[in-house]
Amino acid sequence: MDFNPCMKHKVVRKAVRMFAEAELGPIAHDIDRDARFPFEIVEKMRPLHFFGLQAAKAYGGAEMDSISYVITIEEISRVSAAIGLCLTVHNSVGIYPIERFGTEEQKRRFLPAMTSGERIGAFCLTEANAGSDAGGVETIAVRDGKDYVINGTKIFVTNGGICGTSVIFAITDPQNPQRSAGVFIVERDTPGFIIGEIEDLCGMRANPVSSLFLEECRIPETNLLGRPGDGLKIGLVTLDTGRLGIAAQALGLAQAAFEDSVRYSKERQQFRKPISSFQTIQNYLADMATQIDAARLLLYRACALKDAGRPFSAEAAMAKLYCSEVATRVTNLAVQIHGGYGYSKEYDVERYFRDAKVTEIYEGTSEVQRMVIARAVLAQRT
Repeated sequence: MDFNPCMKHKVVRKAVRMFAEAELGPIAHDIDRDARFPFEIVEKMRPLHFFGLQAAKAYGGAEMDSISYVITIEEISRVSAAIGLCLTVHNSVGIYPIERFGTEEQKRRFLPAMTSGERIGAFCLTEANAGSDAGGVETIAVRDGKDYVINGTKIFVTNGGICGTSVIFAITDPQNPQRSAGVFIVERDTPGFIIGEIEDLCGMRANPVSSLFLEECRIPETNLLGRPGDGLKIGLVTLDTGRLGIAAQALGLAQAAFEDSVRYSKERQQFRKPISSFQTIQNYLADMATQIDAARLLLYRACALKDAGRPFSAEAAMAKLYCSEVATRVTNLAVQIHGGYGYSKEYDVERYFRDAKVTEIYEGTSEVQRMVIARAVLAQRT
């Protein structure tokens, strides 16, 4: 593996960082405080291909390689993790399954509006009794002629309040849910598709997370992704890709907290000298730097495998597990380094601390990641 970033990746990082700091930096605190999604920033992102990062150019995408993609998500999340979350969910679990498993007609019908940012994507799996147990989905899609009629409720849907095109998991036979799971594309203006109230969450507050209600929601059979019964397979492959984006989001949070901690430790005076001169603070910073670098290398390895067309499920799980837990540890240390100021909403590390925890939960909890990794380890031949 080449550990030196190529010029292309350096250019991507610089360009995205400049955009994030210039456009998101001045409002990141306010949109978190007000739980407001910044539609004005979406309009600035649209012509820059942020909403079609890895999609094919034929459908309006930028066709980025996976490392360029995670660098983009990391740099946006370094300034506003909530907007990084919007982008990664839209690109990796909104667009990706349609491009990977859709027919040519489906791709040309749905993807251009998504890659342009006209329609934001959402991934709808979690229910009251389904989440980590993907096979526990209770939303039902009943065949009626050339249509499907869907009834059910999805909860904690990222981008739910603004979604234009949603990927919905439902079963067609309640007696055999494992083999009858399907993935359906449902657009916002479909009758019976209802958006619930925005959740009042601890972190990621600028992302409009909501429930989605499907009440006699009728869609044509041409909105089914793949074949009937392919739902679990599509979901698992999609989640592998989604975990790369969440790992990148967590990495951006950790990087931001680390940079703020280094800067603060040089400025803050105690006992008539900067606290960066104390060995305890130096140890904290050393641990943070080491863990961030290790997390980034795990993530880039998984991306390299994906782009090479090789299996990457276990490696994506490792990256997501480690990056998310590093984000939690690093943001916790950042608050500690800042002391009382770290617990104040006047400092960004308080926001990073709140945002970091959920990266260990969505797109598969840390416990689920360990299950994926353990299965891969135990399946290896010795």
